[in-house]
This record gives sequence, structure tokens and C-alpha cells, in this order.
Amino acid sequence: MNKVILIIKREYLTRVKKRSFIVMTILGPILMAALMIVPVYLAEQSFSDAKSISVLDETGWFLDKFQNSENMTFHHTFSSLEKAKEDFFKSDDYALLYIPKSKDTIPTSVVIYSEKQPNVDVKTYIKNTVKNEVESRKLVSSGIDENILKSIKTKIDVSTIKISESGEEQKTYTEISMIIGIFSGILIYFFIFLFGSQVMRGVIEEKTSRIIEVIVSSVKPFQLMMGKIIGIAFVGLTQLLLWVILTFSIVSVFQVSFADKLPTNNSEILSSSNPMQQIDASKNINFDDNKINQVFEAIFSINFTEIILSFVFFFLFGYLIYAALFAAIGSAVDSEADTQQFMLPITIPLIFAIVMAQTIIQNPDGSLAFWLSIIPLTSPIIMMVRIPFGVPAFDLILSMVLLVLGFIGTTWIAGKIYRTGILMYGKKVNYKELWKWLRYKS
Repeated sequence: MNKVILIIKREYLTRVKKRSFIVMTILGPILMAALMIVPVYLAEQSFSDAKSISVLDETGWFLDKFQNSENMTFHHTFSSLEKAKEDFFKSDDYALLYIPKSKDTIPTSVVIYSEKQPNVDVKTYIKNTVKNEVESRKLVSSGIDENILKSIKTKIDVSTIKISESGEEQKTYTEISMIIGIFSGILIYFFIFLFGSQVMRGVIEEKTSRIIEVIVSSVKPFQLMMGKIIGIAFVGLTQLLLWVILTFSIVSVFQVSFADKLPTNNSEILSSSNPMQQIDASKNINFDDNKINQVFEAIFSINFTEIILSFVFFFLFGYLIYAALFAAIGSAVDSEADTQQFMLPITIPLIFAIVMAQTIIQNPDGSLAFWLSIIPLTSPIIMMVRIPFGVPAFDLILSMVLLVLGFIGTTWIAGKIYRTGILMYGKKVNYKELWKWLRYKS
């Protein structure tokens, strides 16, 4: 046992002292924090000049309908289409909007002339403005009061509450559960591949440099494999913990430092957005403190203690299963290029689990979700997708027990391959050869 601890300590210290570990530990939180901070910052900035758009309206319906903003300004021209095109190319206008008068006097299409492809904001704003005005005039011509139609439109809020057999009620939020489930599954998928491949590369390096021959003279191959796997697992947990702490620290510092520069109410949002955002915000003007409180309520409704503990367990044992298989592959080959034929069968369950995560979210309590969450090779990802929705205690315990048993089984198989493979040089190994190694007696 002391030898295994020494190997764990060696693997851990040699990796955490590497420059690449330090760089990624610092760079990772900065990148993750940037994913949350940069969109907010960019939304407050204006990086483009106001686009001047000339409007040729043959219907006369839209003389005062296109509103100027920081991003767009409109001016009307009353010449022919050909003359308007000539003037457009002589001017600095971004685009020429042509609204033709159709045969039935109701415009059904418009044309945007521009030297470059018009952006989505311009196109969408013009389309919605024309659409709203045409619909409004159709209502008036039909004798229908537009205000009545607006009063008929009703927004329905759907609340979901879980009720237990004891009568205890708990408000839940499906959208938050979906986000946390997918994020947790992807994170486990990423870390298993990242640190599992480190195990494989480490075994290949020690084998090709013949250092392995010296090491196995002092320790058993199985002890060496377990020490390497567990040591790198601690490296992964250390980096994950540092990423979480540093990411939340960076985001918190940003929120405190720039709180006065971030939009805090609807008037700020309306004044800093483009026309389309103004229209959307005006329709949702009541999205204020009540909605913000709902967001915080949704966040606090999540049992983060259960999710974090479950994440650590499923990440750790999911990694241990795949790291053992990666170590077996590393011991069986002489170079990383030779690993491809063995990698595919191992990675298929992981890839399948991440692909099926979207389906599981739609029905987290279905039979497919149950079976994929108890099979050891897919359970680390699928169970983390299900847990935010609430998982029966039986399913969770069964999944954990089978995952531990799966770790023991795969480690036993990997150990038999590792024991023979680390001392095998210059021979192209195939599946038939691996089967022989598995049948060798100790």
C-alpha cells in the first residue's frame, strides 16, 4: 500500500508542477469567465456607426414608421426607382429600401438594395416594421379594433411543483434543470477524455523510454497502474476545484466592479439596444424585479449539494473506469499512433452517451434513461443529466453500486493487459493477442 501511495504522490506532484498545468489552471477560469462576461460587456458597447438607409415608399404607408436609433437612421426619397439607385451609389447610404405598390394596393414584399450583404438586425427590423403596419391597416379596413386584439393576447406562466408522498411541495424549474444536466454531462465527458488520455500518454512514454523496466523491479504492475490512475485523478479534481473557485471569483469581481455600468432596468436596456431589441423589450416591459426574483428562486431551488457530490462521485469513478482502459491501451502499443484501433471501441459509449443526452432530457424518467444511467460505461454522463430533474433513490444507489463494480471489473481486465503489455516491445498487437493476455494466469 505504501508503494501505491508513493506512486500516487509522484504522479500528482510531477503533473501539478508542470508549466502546462499551471497555465491551464489559470487560463481555464479566465476563458470560462470570459464566456459569461464578454457577451454582457459587448452588449453594452456599440462597435459600428449608425447605418443610413434610404427609403423609397410607393405606398406612402411608412413615412413615419421607421424609427431612428443609434444603429440605424432612415430618410425618405421620392424619386423613381432608377433615380433612387443612382443616388444610392453616389451617397454613403448603407442600403436602399424599396417598397413597391402592389396591384391589390397592399404591399406583400419589399426589396433591400445594398453593396454588401445587409446584416440580420437591419433585415429583421425592416421586415417586422412593414409586417406590423400592414397587419394594422388590414384590421382597420376590416372594422376590427386593434386594441381589442391586443387585449385578447394573454401570457400564461406555467409553474411546476413537485409533491412528495408526505405532502411536501417544492417548486421546480425545468429549464434550469436542463442547463445544469447538459453542462454536467459535457463537463464529465471533457474531463474523462482529458485526464484519461494523460494516463495513456504517460504509460506510453514510460514504456518507450524503458523506465518501466526499472519501476516494475520494485513494484507490481498492478500497483503501478493504480498509482498512476489515482494520482492523475487527484490532479483532475485539483484542477476542477481551482477552476470553479477562480471562475466564480473572476465573475464576482467583475459584477462588483462594473455593477454601475450594467443595465439595471428596462429603460437602460431600451436606450442601449438596437430597434429590434427595443421592440422585444417593449413587449416584455414587465420583465423587471419580479422576473429577476424568479431567476434567483430558480437557481436556489436546485439542490447544489446533491449535484456537486454526485458530480464528484460520477466523475471520479467514470474517470477510473476509462483511465484503466486507457492505461491498458497505452501498455499494449509502442507509440500513440498505434492506439487508434483500440480507442474507438472504448470511446463509443462516451460519445453515444453525450449524443443521447438530448433525448434523455426530453424524458429523464423513461426506460431508456434508466438503463443508460445504470450501465457503467454510460452512467457517469447520463446520470448527471438526470439528477437535476430528481432521481429516485433506488436508481441513484443502483447506478453508484454498478459503477463501482464496473470500475473493479475494468480494472481487473486492464490489469491483466497492463501486466503483459508494459514489457512487450516491437510487436504489433491486435485483439487476438489481447485475448491471449487476458487468459494468462498470474
